[in-house]
Amino acid sequence: MNFYAVKAIYKFEMARTFRTLLQSVVSPVISTSLYFVVFGAAIGSRIEEVGGISYGAFLVPGLIMLSLLTQSISNASFGIYFPRFTGTIYEVLSAPVAMPEIVLGYVGAAATKSTMLGLIILATASLFVPLEVRHPLLMLFFLILTAVSFSLFGFIIGIWADNFEKLQLIPMLVVMPLVFLGGSFYSIDMLPPTWQTVTLFNPVLYLVSGFRYSFYEISDVSLAVSIGMIVVFLTICLSVVWWIFKTGWRLKS
Repeated sequence: MNFYAVKAIYKFEMARTFRTLLQSVVSPVISTSLYFVVFGAAIGSRIEEVGGISYGAFLVPGLIMLSLLTQSISNASFGIYFPRFTGTIYEVLSAPVAMPEIVLGYVGAAATKSTMLGLIILATASLFVPLEVRHPLLMLFFLILTAVSFSLFGFIIGIWADNFEKLQLIPMLVVMPLVFLGGSFYSIDMLPPTWQTVTLFNPVLYLVSGFRYSFYEISDVSLAVSIGMIVVFLTICLSVVWWIFKTGWRLKS
């Protein structure tokens, strides 16, 4: 393992974040705070509790997961797309750097940034509502594993995209609706039976449900199923990345 190469890529990507703090950190935190204000005031006044938890506190895991998914994809996709756009990716590919080292550098940086942002939003949320994290280690496990999984997914999108518009296509048209319809702002028990069944096909539901369990020990699906779904998604992403580097798809053409 060439740790110098991993460190170089990782430090470069992290430095880009600190150069754009307003866009990378401040903007997502403000946006999430607005969700607390709007949903907490408008809807929270009508829904006092969900599963024995105040609606404001119930929102926190879903909002963190919303920011975590979108930022993981955004950071990783832009991180690998920009070298492709400028042509500097060929310098990386021609250097004595193996595929796992490239992926570890780019995906590791994206996952680190997303995890840091998730923790910042968690701290910000405590200013709005009283929070209780009953299983902090499980919460960190879900936070990190989700950040890594969706950073890998974003990495794949960054290689697939051939223009800046496509970088936003899947996050805005696919991921965002799945998050909103995946139990981030409500429990699926509040839905009619037919829609409950439909929602079970939404993979984001399992992420949000497992993450919420680490806070309040309430969930819409089994904790084991939630962990299993994340592991399956991570495995699929790793397999796709391995195939991309093996074939050189979109990298060497």
